[in-house]
Amino acid sequence: MTIEDRAGQPELHVHAGGQGVWQARMLAALGAPVRLCAGLGGETGRLLERMIAIDGVELRYVETAARNGGYVHDRRQPEDEGRVEIAAELPAPLDRHELDGLYELTLAEGLRAGTVLLSGPQSETVVPARLYGRLAGDLRANDVRVVADLAGERMEAVVEAGVDLLKVSDEELVAHERASSTEIDDVVPAMRQLIKDGARAVVVSRAGEPALALDGEADEILTITPPPVQANDPRGAGDSQTAGMTARLAAGGSWEEILRTGAACGALNVVRHGLGTGGEEAVQVLAERVQLAPLK
Repeated sequence: MTIEDRAGQPELHVHAGGQGVWQARMLAALGAPVRLCAGLGGETGRLLERMIAIDGVELRYVETAARNGGYVHDRRQPEDEGRVEIAAELPAPLDRHELDGLYELTLAEGLRAGTVLLSGPQSETVVPARLYGRLAGDLRANDVRVVADLAGERMEAVVEAGVDLLKVSDEELVAHERASSTEIDDVVPAMRQLIKDGARAVVVSRAGEPALALDGEADEILTITPPPVQANDPRGAGDSQTAGMTARLAAGGSWEEILRTGAACGALNVVRHGLGTGGEEAVQVLAERVQLAPLK
């Protein structure tokens, strides 16, 4: 829930949120058939079920004993002051039966779809890293394309199992000691090592700087520069970027098309208030203006 200012009066907005939800919403906006696999429970879970359907996302879920998390943000401050968090509730870890159900559900839906995007949970304790590794390994063993937008132990688990496209930020590489700093000279060797360790392709987001991309088959580092736009809300740009790349990968697009669409989705996201939102036509126009160039 967010509290906005509308002509001096508070205006309440309630949305389904979280990395997987934002990415699924962006995929749906691009016209991709998308199923979101999740665990839902309690009052927040029942609310999420209805709101996710409104966004045009087909939902598959496992019922959980604990309710889903949520937060309340006050956005009535000046734009440069950002959001004020009033309250936040993290979800409880899933139990053994719930984890088994979620794994079975996601595996089956992945086999039907042919492409799976693995996203992180709201809390570090909800789903263990080993489940991500098992899932990535089983899906790829059955010729399913796997995209991962993960960090830390979850990233390491899917890289070890093998992943077709890994999206990670430079700060996450440093935090997990994959790179000693966010400087390009440190990030590039980390990207090459991720390829050696099991990722077929890697994209590293770099906050306000051009992202870096490496296709293991081409062995060429590309810089990705989106068209210049003024950011209304920078949150969620990376999630939208991953969703755009996943949509083009699932559609059989070239490496360049994958990167351009992802960058366009990220750029469109920051000019809007809603995370993981945007129109397919605007994405296509912005994608034509994305600049790809070899790293010098």
